[in-house]
Amino acid sequence: MAIGAGAKGEEPITAINVTPLVDVCLVLVIIFMAVAPMALTVGIKVLESRAGAASGKASVEDNVNVKLTADGRLTVNGRAVALDALGAYLMSALQKSKDRMVIISADDANRVGQVVRVLDVARQSGALKLAILKNEDERPVHRGRKG
Repeated sequence: MAIGAGAKGEEPITAINVTPLVDVCLVLVIIFMAVAPMALTVGIKVLESRAGAASGKASVEDNVNVKLTADGRLTVNGRAVALDALGAYLMSALQKSKDRMVIISADDANRVGQVVRVLDVARQSGALKLAILKNEDERPVHRGRKG
């Protein structure tokens, strides 16, 4: 009698239990929902404008103006500055600024890495606001291959 009852209870399982799979998926969705807002806040917030937009405002003179030329020379408020000394010079210039805003104007020929390097130095020097302007007063420099 015991042999017959044991053989009947050992039937193969044909249904798949999806409850653990659903539990794991829901936990992953909750983790992604919690982490997603943190991933979006990484980076530098930049105000984008044109060169003519800065004229006529009352506090433009109070801001720190950094100009990056096509050949890589830097000027801060009209004075030539080396890239190594840019951080210290920006710290002293930002203390005089009300908004602690740095306006970076660059040419079309400048590489993104050059502009980002200046943005990083400005942020590390204490700038609270950053703006990028495009130099429109100069002729565009076309880079092409020689040969």
